[in-house]
Amino acid sequence: MKIVALEFYKNGEMKEAFAFGGSMSKEDIDMNKIYSASLQNYLIDTGEEVILVDTGLPVETPEFKREPNQKLYMGEKIANFVNALKNIGYKPEDIDKVVITHKHPDHSGELRLFNNAKIYISEIEANAMQLHGENIIRVDFQDGKYKNFEKSEKIAEGITMLPAYGHTNGNSIIIVEFEGLHYMIQGDVTYTDEALRRNQLSVVFENKDLAKETLEKVREFVKENDTVYLSTHTPEALISLEQKLIMKL
Repeated sequence: MKIVALEFYKNGEMKEAFAFGGSMSKEDIDMNKIYSASLQNYLIDTGEEVILVDTGLPVETPEFKREPNQKLYMGEKIANFVNALKNIGYKPEDIDKVVITHKHPDHSGELRLFNNAKIYISEIEANAMQLHGENIIRVDFQDGKYKNFEKSEKIAEGITMLPAYGHTNGNSIIIVEFEGLHYMIQGDVTYTDEALRRNQLSVVFENKDLAKETLEKVREFVKENDTVYLSTHTPEALISLEQKLIMKL
């Protein structure tokens, strides 16, 4: 098995007010503090199946511009989704399954390429996106308890999808068990890893109470299991993946 990052943008920035502003008081936020930002999704090759987690932005998305007082600057474009997939040695037709963490376009923007793959997405998000088709697997988490999560859905051997509601109403995370580690592909539970360490929410959520509950569950999971924490919006994740770094809280 191998896990590979599809890299789209680099050298981005996010302000602390964006990364922590959902739960930290304004008085405690450092308005001058900047965190590194990027954009990447992930691919899992089990040797039997190729499973893509999220599908990046639509290829026609223009490059992002750095603006004054910008809370999040995605960064400089490395590649669009199709080219990023090509850069790691795969084509859309190689993908057997696609797992979507949530509906936002930087996670679901190229679903249109995968009409011949099984697409796993929570029923809540599938309804919100009005997805239809025989290849759409509307996940309702019927496979029982997994670690400290009450519900789960098995995607493949060693690959589990978990409900992680709050950022969006149907947000999910993916756990890959490999060589004694738990690789957590967490979509946007946090935008920067420091938010996980400091137990803070970003400013982007549909249900704050559920987002906080999910963050607490993720922190409990990380404390109890050796976890490589794989974010979408920070380059720290690329280092964690390459070096198999275990998240410490």
